[in-house]
Amino acid sequence: MEPLNIQRLQSHPPLRPGQPTRPAPATSFAAQLNSALAPAPLKVSKHATARLSERNIVITDAEWARVTDKVNEAKAKGIRDSLVLMDQAALIVSAKNSTVITAMDRTEAKDQLFTNIDGTIILS
Repeated sequence: MEPLNIQRLQSHPPLRPGQPTRPAPATSFAAQLNSALAPAPLKVSKHATARLSERNIVITDAEWARVTDKVNEAKAKGIRDSLVLMDQAALIVSAKNSTVITAMDRTEAKDQLFTNIDGTIILS
């Protein structure tokens, strides 16, 4: 039996003089993961802002906070687009982007067919 010829391989190619080095990542993987999982504040699109104004729908800060919490909860469960039913309004929200896409009052919403949603949040 012949002896084994083992050679050590370098894990990366050697740097040549003048070759730039890779910068260290600005944040660790754990920090990036935590920021991705952190609850995102809810944004209201230009379209939804116009609809809220046109339809005289007023949503209090406390109600927005509750909607935001529930949308973040839905996002954690894998929901991408949801219908949020409130006492006075119906909102279509992209949980994926944390953005209110459109809004209507409840009387208008009762005659609508909602498509391309994969979750519903009912707040009363």
